[in-house]
Amino acid sequence: MLISMPSPNDAQADLIAYLDFHVEAGADAVLDEQPHDRFGEADTPAPTLRAPRRPAAAPRPVASSNSLVPPPGSPPPAAPARTFGRAASAQPDEAASDARARAREAKSLDELEKILANFDACPLRFTAKNLVFADGNPEARVMFLGEAPGADEDRIGKPFMGRSGQLLDKMMAAVGLDRTSAYIGNIVPWRPPGNRNPTPQEVAVCRPFVERQIELVDPEVIVCLGAPATQTLTGTKDGILRTRGRLFPYKLPSREAKLLATLHPAFLLRQPVQKRLAWRDFRSLRALLDGKA
Repeated sequence: MLISMPSPNDAQADLIAYLDFHVEAGADAVLDEQPHDRFGEADTPAPTLRAPRRPAAAPRPVASSNSLVPPPGSPPPAAPARTFGRAASAQPDEAASDARARAREAKSLDELEKILANFDACPLRFTAKNLVFADGNPEARVMFLGEAPGADEDRIGKPFMGRSGQLLDKMMAAVGLDRTSAYIGNIVPWRPPGNRNPTPQEVAVCRPFVERQIELVDPEVIVCLGAPATQTLTGTKDGILRTRGRLFPYKLPSREAKLLATLHPAFLLRQPVQKRLAWRDFRSLRALLDGKA
């Protein structure tokens, strides 16, 4: 009986497929047998290699009225390693207040993007590869808002670049829109680790920035893709299947825009049968832009 052994090419293909599986599952880094504080390492300079020293004799205890006073000649205590910068100690209310103050300083979209790039009170900034600020035409009449970037968006630095983005492009094209006639962003501009949903605290910290972004774009219609974006901007607690197709007023500094809730492209990829509902919503969007609704 002959037993065929796998060739080196087959073994390599199996290994690549194994790695691809973990990337799709949200794995971002390779871990070894020892734990590492990756964020602390980024802020701590690499130690200088020195020749090994002979161990010094232990110092004799010195009598003191204060037991907390170290013996003479002992090294100073090491400072704790930093991890998330201010994000490690900032309380959610404090971080959100800081975000509101900084967002108000932005006089243009470029300034707002620079402020966000240097904002360190949201931990997501330290786990994401790139800030995913926006894509499209900032002079457009319609603005699309999703929830948070995924792996493709995090890698490229623009929103809706993966399969969901390809579907969104087709949905926009069906009503005569594209990325030159629309502006696209997210409620949260950094990818949560493993593509998890952003926490309410993370959304609250990022909300002042997206609200200022909407003010600077000044669109006629805001299209919220999915429940998180709709709930964040309208305050409703209803699910997206109850709110989709509905129009909400959204107050801007000089006027009132219309906010349309619809299904997220990622949801439609999982449940294609619901595309008929999204098509109705996009027809309503076209009617709004044409002044027929």
